[in-house]
Amino acid sequence: MMFEYFPENYPWSMAAMMAVNAGAVMSEVDEVLRDLKDVAVRNDDTANQSWHDAWSKLGERSERLAKLDVGKNRRISAGDKYLRAAIYFMTAERMGKSNSPERLVTYKRMLRCFELGTQNLQAPVTKVQVPFQDTFLPALFYQAQNVTDNSPAPCIIHFDGLDVMKEYLYLTGLSAEYARRGISTLLLDHPGVGEALRLQDLKLTPNTEEPASAAIDYLESRADIDPNKIGIAGISLGGYYAPRAAGFESRISCVVAWGSINDYGAITRGRLDGSGTNLSVSHWEDHMHWVLGTSTREEIINFTDEMDLDEALANIRCPLLILHGENDRQIPVAMAKKTAAGAVNSPAVELKIFTEEEGGVEHCQVDHSSLAIEYMADWVADVFND
Repeated sequence: MMFEYFPENYPWSMAAMMAVNAGAVMSEVDEVLRDLKDVAVRNDDTANQSWHDAWSKLGERSERLAKLDVGKNRRISAGDKYLRAAIYFMTAERMGKSNSPERLVTYKRMLRCFELGTQNLQAPVTKVQVPFQDTFLPALFYQAQNVTDNSPAPCIIHFDGLDVMKEYLYLTGLSAEYARRGISTLLLDHPGVGEALRLQDLKLTPNTEEPASAAIDYLESRADIDPNKIGIAGISLGGYYAPRAAGFESRISCVVAWGSINDYGAITRGRLDGSGTNLSVSHWEDHMHWVLGTSTREEIINFTDEMDLDEALANIRCPLLILHGENDRQIPVAMAKKTAAGAVNSPAVELKIFTEEEGGVEHCQVDHSSLAIEYMADWVADVFND
């Protein structure tokens, strides 16, 4: 089960665990969060401002310490602190309202600290631009180990979720685990998330094969990628994005749904009428309007009603892995089972439900994310090596 720092505030507790999974130091987290316990139960604008300020304080301290290390030419230590600052600024930004100028400032601080962190560590990750329609999609390309143009590597395109961004995926160690198994990764901020939303105002499309196709076009232009071994994965709402893309993009050779959202319209209706599952962010409805470009509840419902996998699943003709926690409080495990049952033309469907005995029972294994990362990296490696 997930450690709940705020038993009465699921979005805050989950965000704190996400930060720890990405490299936050628990003693530092406790230092600032203990003073928020009294306001957490309110979860109003004032409380969420306190959340922002507390995490920003941690980010500022880590950034300041990183600069001292740079002054002493201690690049590795500086890089680690910059990345930790990025985690803290990312977590601070998570609970803000979409129209808050402060949110954008904090987001840009996260981007800068992330860039400085990877530069100082000389990490094998490169920021790239994937051509898309009349613009581009920001992405991080992480190259597998021991790759040359004469020995190209397989690659996984990794989609975000509703409120996850490419930097978070990197910080969990996901790309490093794939790289250890000889697989490169393209972490993509597609329309509706990350930079694509915040800096380019690109809204979500239910037709996720469009950004997926753009990503494949980009990867096929690289000599260090095997064009016959390009897969796709997605976390949380990415459990809709990735299977949807695989159902309408025949070049995808395998697909991973990390948290399986089969019918987002049903989830949305329940959340809007108060009968549904737990929310991932404090201002969920405001966040939905921002991501979708909507202004009314009816528009949210109409948009998300288009986000079901019934047609796409029957079209999938590559191996499919579904990861889900048996105690997922955001997406019922029944949706994962429905996804598995619907992929009738996939040559190999595996439904992995994490249990209490092994851990990873919460949404996208936020209670033990390394279990899921290792499992899907092994599975993808097996598919590509078959």
